[in-house]
Amino acid sequence: METKSNKRRFREWFSAEELHEESKKWSSELHFARDEQKFLNQMVKDYTLDIIDSDMFKTIQPVVESLNKSEKDLVDLFKKVQLHGNQLQIMLDQVNQEKMEQAYLETHSEFGREVEDFFVKYRDSKTKIFDIVSNVIKRKKQKRLLN
Repeated sequence: METKSNKRRFREWFSAEELHEESKKWSSELHFARDEQKFLNQMVKDYTLDIIDSDMFKTIQPVVESLNKSEKDLVDLFKKVQLHGNQLQIMLDQVNQEKMEQAYLETHSEFGREVEDFFVKYRDSKTKIFDIVSNVIKRKKQKRLLN
């Protein structure tokens, strides 16, 4: 119980500028991840035949499904973060709205955890895809050298 109250006191120390900067950082990271996902999707498409030939299709299929799910989650999270950033006005107006300000801070904290959780899962999928595709490329080069 004391931990929660300590966290609340800690969050109260954040200025509106710091909250805004953190929201901008999340938005930027999510925007970059969206572009990166386009690259990953194209890479999987480019090497689909090689992946099938190397008998790794069953290995990559759940990873691609995970990546597709994270792509959908990314869009939802990006919209939430943008909306949250737009609601920062609650903290800036000179009106004392303690409940709304507290709700904003709690939402901000929740988004922080949600963004962090998203990137943990996303990085895992991304790493697996890179490993699989790099193995496929190595096998393809080895076959070419042997022929």
